[in-house]
This record gives sequence, C-alpha cells and structure tokens, in this order.
Amino acid sequence: MYQTFRPLLDALVRRGADAVEMDDAADEAERSGRSIRDVLINGSLVTEHELTAASAEASGFGTVDLVDYPIEPAAVTKIPLPLVLRHRVLGIAIVDDELVVATSDPDDVVALDDVRAAAGMRIRPVSVNRSDLRRVIDRVKRTENTLEDLGSALKSTETVANLSSADADAPIVRYVNSLIEQAIESRASDLHLEPGEGDMRVRFRVDGVLHEVDTVPHGVEAALASRLKIMASIDITERRVPQNGRITVRLNQRNVDLRVATMPTVWGEKIVLRVLDTKGLDLDLRKLGFTDDNYARFSASFRKPHGMVLVTGPTGSGKSTSLYATLREISTPQVNIITVEDPVEYRLPGINQVQVHAKAGLTFPAILPAILRSDPDVVMIGEIRDRATAQLAIEAALTGHLVLSTMHTNDAPSSSTRLIEMGIEPFLVGAALDSVLAQRLARRLCEWCKQAYVPEPEEISPTRWPSEAGIAPPEKLWRPVGCRNCANTGFQGRMAVTEVMVVTEEIELLTLARAPASELRKVAISQGMTTLRQDGLLKVTAGDTTLDEVIRVTV
Repeated sequence: MYQTFRPLLDALVRRGADAVEMDDAADEAERSGRSIRDVLINGSLVTEHELTAASAEASGFGTVDLVDYPIEPAAVTKIPLPLVLRHRVLGIAIVDDELVVATSDPDDVVALDDVRAAAGMRIRPVSVNRSDLRRVIDRVKRTENTLEDLGSALKSTETVANLSSADADAPIVRYVNSLIEQAIESRASDLHLEPGEGDMRVRFRVDGVLHEVDTVPHGVEAALASRLKIMASIDITERRVPQNGRITVRLNQRNVDLRVATMPTVWGEKIVLRVLDTKGLDLDLRKLGFTDDNYARFSASFRKPHGMVLVTGPTGSGKSTSLYATLREISTPQVNIITVEDPVEYRLPGINQVQVHAKAGLTFPAILPAILRSDPDVVMIGEIRDRATAQLAIEAALTGHLVLSTMHTNDAPSSSTRLIEMGIEPFLVGAALDSVLAQRLARRLCEWCKQAYVPEPEEISPTRWPSEAGIAPPEKLWRPVGCRNCANTGFQGRMAVTEVMVVTEEIELLTLARAPASELRKVAISQGMTTLRQDGLLKVTAGDTTLDEVIRVTV
C-alpha cells in the first residue's frame, strides 16, 4: 500500500516528521487523486525545503539551491521551452557530458525520459524547491519571449531609438531590467556585454570568476547600448570614445547602484556594469580576511593622527572595500573625514563624500586644496593617478592630516618607487608614507561542503613551500565540492590575501637612496612583513581557501 509514496514518506519520517500524519497524507492523496507533494505542502505538514531534501534522499539524487546557482545558457537550451513548461524541469548545467536537470518531482520518470530523449544526452537529475524552480522557469520564459520580441522588432521598421525607448513594455527595456535583476540576485560584481562578429556575449563575474549567462542576437547591440546609456545619463550619439555613468535601480525595497563604463571595440561598444550592492557587505577589517598580525600592523598606521596610508592592488582586488572598512573604524563624531572619489561607490553615514566631475572641473587636483581648507582630520583620495594628485596628497600628509588612498602596483614595496617615478622627491615619499597594504581577493571555501585530502608532492612544489611560507606544508589540504549553500560551486564569498609594509627608518633611508623595490622588499620581509604568497598559504593551511586559488591570485 502507498508504494509510490512510501520512499518519500519514510525519508520524511527519518527527518523528524510525524509517521501518523504522513500516513494520513498518503490516504488523502489516494482518495483525492492529488499529488502527495501538494497534500504535504498545502497541509503545512512539511516545509518546501524539507520536502526537497527528503525527495533527494528517497530518489538518491543530489539537491541544488537555485537562488544563487549560476545557470548555464547552453544547458537551458538543451530542453525545448514547451517541454520545460509542460514538465516543470530545467537544464541548469552540463558536467562531464551529462545534462544536470532541475526538478521538483524526482519520481516523475515520464518527464525525465522525455527530457533524455529531447536532449539526446545522459541526464543527472537534481532535486530543487518547487517555488524556486517556478521562478527561474518564469524568468527563462520571459527572457526567451523578450528576445523573440527583439528579433521581431528588428525585422520591422523600428529604429534603434524606438527599441531603446523608455516605454516599460518595450522589449529592450524588459530585457535590460531582467538582466540587471538577474545579475544582482546572482551576487555578480560585474556585468559584461561584449559584442562579437556575430552575437553579443553576456557574462557575470561572481566571486571573481566570469560566467557566460546569455547571448544577444546580432542587430540588438546598438539598441542595448543606447538603452543603458539613456539609463546612465551619458551621450548615446558618441560611440568613438569611452564614457562613464551611473544607474540606480530599485530592487526588493532597496536601491542598488551600478557604475557603467563603455569602451569602443572593432565589433561595437563593450559595456561593463559594476554592481555596487551594499546588501550583505560587512565593513569589518577583521572579517575581510586579515590575520591578527597584518591587522595589528595596518591598524597601527591608520590610527595615527597624520601620515599617508596606501592600499594597492589591481582592479577588482577589494581596495575600495578595505578603505571603506578603515574609514568605518576611525569614524567618530570627533573626527572630520572628507573623501574625494571617482565615483563614490558606497555612501557612508557621518562621512563627507565628494564626487569627481571632470566636465565641471572637479578633478582630484582641483578638489584637494578646497578639502584642506575645510578643516579635515582624515582625507581619503579614491586613487592617486598622476603627479599633481600625488604631490597634494604628500603635502596633506606632511601638514598634520591622515591621508588614505589607493594605487595600482603589484606589491607593497613597489609603491615607494612608483611615487618617485611620478616625480615626487624621495625625501618627501620617505617622510610622508607610513604604511602600504597590498591585497588580492581569493575565493573562500564553502564551510558546508569543503573536503579534506592529502596533497601530492607535485601539487606542493610549484608554491615553493615551505621556503615561501616559512612553515612546513600541512598534512592535509581542502578542496571544493559543491552544495546547496554555495550554489554547487564549492566556494562562498571571497577573502583578502594581504601584505603590510610598515615604513621603518631603514626603509625610509632606502627610499631616500632611490633603492629598487626588490631591496625594499628584502628589508620589509626581514622586519616581519608577511608576503602575499605567504599570507595565502597560511589561509590554505587554515582551510579557508585552496592552493589553486592562492596560485591564481598571487605571484
């Protein structure tokens, strides 16, 4: 009796459900002809998450959380849309020549057989929450319909201006809104729109890694670019030079800012949207990945009343986040903090933030003298890009102000030589510079599913361990696996890999002598500086990240 329901009900009982209630639910399902899942959910006997987990256990399938899962467009297209809508299943990834298929009913063998036949490949079903699957399928349906509308519009006499109009029902408007919403929900830091010889490729950067999420048919690129330019309030007629703008969208009762950058390529304009979403952003230096030693060295510098503190690293290495976290630590009612940024990425309470506006003449060199006349205690300069900005920053640090800023250098010791190359006198650099923080971002292993393993010697040797780390290699390392908590990626969030060079008397003398960065580095290490690679290997030892991640982000 109830043989169809029994495996699922037994799994629910093992997970704590009441056995009598499960039997009653089975009776109700047989009597009414309704699905056992509908009876259980509508009767509030189990939660949707509990039902999904029990279904996976009963069928022997895995589970996936679709909320943050990076769905592959190639997998979606393997199942025709009518079949997706009829059976409520969706291809979400292709792994080892198998199509990963999301389903809320693993017992529906008819649906799985139809999918297998339609896709023409082996399938790997995974159990998902029904409401999550319904939402994703609706989004896929809207996207396909929107792209079809775009194709139809292109075949008609509509112009680019009409396609990119502000009409909320216009196909291009619906597509752009859907794309931005998807990027924010996926925790993407950047959205790339890249025109090619044929289609335009759409990619999201999630936890520092790019994922292709869609392709836009040829002919829509100009309309898409125009729509984004209109939203960012930049010139839609200018396609020959790079432009920058800003978009603010409303999503889930909160505002999310997007920084827009356009760049002309041989196939059209490439557009990158940087997502500046403060939801879940924890501006706490200790939680960003600082070790106790590096935090102590860095905090000793930014708590001084004057001097210059620099944060260096490539684009996307978390420099701005570290600076904002630093400002949060020193911001009190007794301290006057003024920032000048291009652009202002996050708005912080209690801090005076100034936005650079080049067309109005508000450049870094033009704003800084006015800031110094505004009685600041702390000045934060978004980035030192030229000699004029560097000179003003140095002078501010030497006249009783604490100056925080960023630069683009490969490591901490290179910052001194970079300032000298800009034309700043070495004695000024040595006197003003107090410390330099260099950093990279490595993906953090998911605490729920990471797996320990014993590394092979050939895996350790490329890292120059133990000579580079200063400690012996550990007996075990950790690898990513993937689960519902990390969207099956094995990683969840990112952490800072840092090195902090404190400008001591010896380093100041070397700077005065115009010594190369390699000599500064040797002295800094002898005085206790932990290098980027060393800090990364310490995090590998602690099980926070993987060896491959450290090799990827450090030199």
